[in-house]
Amino acid sequence: MDCQEKLEVPVYTDVDRETFLRDIYPLRRPAVLKRVPLGPCVRAWTVNYLAQKGGDREVKVHVSPEPRMDFLHKNFVYRTLPFDKLIQRAAEAKHSDFFISEDESYYLRSLGEDVRKEPADLRKQFPELAEDFDIPQFFEPEQFFSSVFRISSPGLQLWTHYDVMDNLLAQVTGRKRVVLYSPKDALYLYLTGDKSEVLDIDTTDLQRYPEFVKASRYECILEPGDLLFIPALWFHNTLALQFGVGVNVFWRHLPPESYDKKDPYGNKDPVAASRALQSLERTLGILEELPPDYQDFYARRMVLRIQNRAYLRQTMEASQGNLDTA
Repeated sequence: MDCQEKLEVPVYTDVDRETFLRDIYPLRRPAVLKRVPLGPCVRAWTVNYLAQKGGDREVKVHVSPEPRMDFLHKNFVYRTLPFDKLIQRAAEAKHSDFFISEDESYYLRSLGEDVRKEPADLRKQFPELAEDFDIPQFFEPEQFFSSVFRISSPGLQLWTHYDVMDNLLAQVTGRKRVVLYSPKDALYLYLTGDKSEVLDIDTTDLQRYPEFVKASRYECILEPGDLLFIPALWFHNTLALQFGVGVNVFWRHLPPESYDKKDPYGNKDPVAASRALQSLERTLGILEELPPDYQDFYARRMVLRIQNRAYLRQTMEASQGNLDTA
């Protein structure tokens, strides 16, 4: 969007563990990391190689008649395909075999063996391919949560969302555009849970989403072999510029008890945050017992209390300006 502030994601080259932990990680900002060794996967993972190694094991995939996936209206269905067939279909523009249409798009997000209990782990779901991929050692082994294997058709765009764990997106093959928004811009993203309702981030309907222009847009293009560090709570939207294969590596950076133990996807809010949000809903219900003008008055007092108690100073000053003009 031309009317949004656009910022580049900083790029670092030849980053090792010490450099990452000293110069990049403490900033809590996205960073593109180039020439970090990922193993033979960058050269080896051709369409034919992936199909051969992955074989005919069945995988569940998203299938959509259009490349921009829409979680609001669910413009996709789940279908099961042999892995080698998925690779062949996802890599082609037109399909002779299809579920919906000859130009349908495919998206694979790997799952654990028991999808309700186990996080995805490339080493367990695709051990033959895991041999080719070296997980960057930028965190302690006991912090590891999941390694998610992803495959995208050309042009596939995934909605803007945040994760509650730090992660590294390894773009193994193909090029991908990633747009990110700071957690401090959450007020402008029209959230439903962990996702933004603004699906078209390039030509947004500003009559419907007028506040969206206030969000600063960080953008980068990932080339094969690039890593993108995405700190927890940073919103991100991905667009596959080519057929692409990647691996997301998530790790727990908070104490283990902070996370929901029944969350194999790693995208549920931390336990304390969930409790606070539930309490807020109960509080808002109590406020509804008052006349509208009283609701407005006491809601503003509550906002001020939250700002004074919980906001970081820089965020609080910006939000105070927004409150004064409301």
